[in-house]
Amino acid sequence: MRAPLLLIAGGALVAAALAAVPPRPSTLPDYDVLLVGGTVVDGTGAPRRTADVAVTGDRITAIGELRGRTARRIIDASGLVVAPGFIDMLGQSEATILVDPRGVSKVTQGVTTEITGEGVSIAPVNATTLRRDSATYAAWGLVVDWHDLDGYFRRLERSGTPINLASFVGATQVREYVLGNTRRSPTPDELSRMEALVDTAMREGALGVSSALVYAPAFYASTGELIALARVAGQYHGIYATHVRNEGPRLDAALSEAFRIGREAHVPVEVWHLKLAGRASWGRMPRVLRRFEALRKAGWRVGANSYPYTASATGLDAAIPAWAHAGGDDSLVERLRNPAIRTRLKHDMGDRLGPRDGQESFSRGAGGLSGVLVLGVLDSTLRRYEGRRLSDIARDEGKDPYDVLFDILIADHARTGAAYFSMSERDVSAAIAAPWVGVGSDFGATAPDGPLNMRRVHPRAYGTFPRILSRYVREEHVLTLETAIRKMTGVAAERMGLQGRGILRAGNYADITVFDPGTIADRATFEDPHQPPAGIHYVLVNGRFTLDDGHLTGERPGRALRGPGWRGP
Repeated sequence: MRAPLLLIAGGALVAAALAAVPPRPSTLPDYDVLLVGGTVVDGTGAPRRTADVAVTGDRITAIGELRGRTARRIIDASGLVVAPGFIDMLGQSEATILVDPRGVSKVTQGVTTEITGEGVSIAPVNATTLRRDSATYAAWGLVVDWHDLDGYFRRLERSGTPINLASFVGATQVREYVLGNTRRSPTPDELSRMEALVDTAMREGALGVSSALVYAPAFYASTGELIALARVAGQYHGIYATHVRNEGPRLDAALSEAFRIGREAHVPVEVWHLKLAGRASWGRMPRVLRRFEALRKAGWRVGANSYPYTASATGLDAAIPAWAHAGGDDSLVERLRNPAIRTRLKHDMGDRLGPRDGQESFSRGAGGLSGVLVLGVLDSTLRRYEGRRLSDIARDEGKDPYDVLFDILIADHARTGAAYFSMSERDVSAAIAAPWVGVGSDFGATAPDGPLNMRRVHPRAYGTFPRILSRYVREEHVLTLETAIRKMTGVAAERMGLQGRGILRAGNYADITVFDPGTIADRATFEDPHQPPAGIHYVLVNGRFTLDDGHLTGERPGRALRGPGWRGP
């Protein structure tokens, strides 16, 4: 008989407490931000509609007819599209966002959330992994004061970030942590240590495990090794994301490997920057997409993302055959100094049959060294080569193009960036048109000024999302606006498990991008890459403006987004 009395007494206490709360002053605004009269494209693929969007704190409060309601800030969005903030499915900003927390190239193109950690991840780190990036970090003035993913996320939140950031743990990272750059399989004990590192990273908030199998030392890993690591991620409902082992003539086999890893590890598979590199492979993208679609229809959890350019970007050292990378960059540079090895490399790279070990040839995919353009260099004495093709440098200096390549790598200690013009526009457009293919810039945050401006970049760093909305939506009608926005937002959030993001809905986080559909356009080019896009007016991250009327605010409201294994401190 005591319980009802307690309930009655408790109810009386609550009523009394509520009566004691003073009424909300009539002068208090209803919302913090109110976007009025915009064209709402909500990220679900639903038809656009005219509506108002209200924000209070870090959340969307209401969407609908809200005229007459009050707010601390009211913005007339008539003529503009109000969309979820764009989600970069592979952004590479984990280090650069600490060097320059403005995130200029991300914020100005409407990105509010980024996924990162392609094979090489920001953690875990030890002396071996730090050696790889020490010169770059020193040039940037970046001090690594973390050891694991949890430590990195804490550093990110202390420093502040204008974008939300989530990360995979890299299969390359844990391999290098345990084995270094050796070209062999791990022993059972070493594999157990690698699995333990993945397990820890998953509990600290990794989205899953990732690989980038065209680079050293990643291409030394067997399929079985990758299955073992992915299986650990699967225990925490993680994902296997991959830059597959070959993106050219052997793409089918590379995809089969990725799908096998997902099947045997019982994890979803995400293929990063899906492409067909090399003229011999051009035209096959529709067939590749049909292969994905058949698996998806059969219930397989497979997906992909792409970027809207025909040139890729990675290290200039990626042009060097796999066998020459054994032992790491120091060993590679020493090999490049050896005349006999240079002769062998020239033969292997010029062989019309391509590499015999199944690895992709970046230089052959680009049609030779005339299709390879030097991007950023670390050594400032090499700056004169930036933005130039290797064949043009060779002609001007009266040298063999291969010698130019080798000499630049020696001088820059294999830290030079490069663009490889290896794809066809028809294949790129086909991938862009697929509604389930997400969008990833595959480039880190950078800026036209400050410490990150020392290096030339691929124009996709600034232009990926605006380029799709201008070229492929407005000009070529490859996509509807609704489908394009869904690719950039809802698709990514769903596949990466980003709860409360990627869709404009009351109760979701207020990550919002507002742009003019008639003027949005990418302006970055290979000749002048540090050019922010046009047409984006406002960007909110967790309810705070990072871009306000086209101007950077300097706000850092972004958060570390932890994956499914995270259970809190």
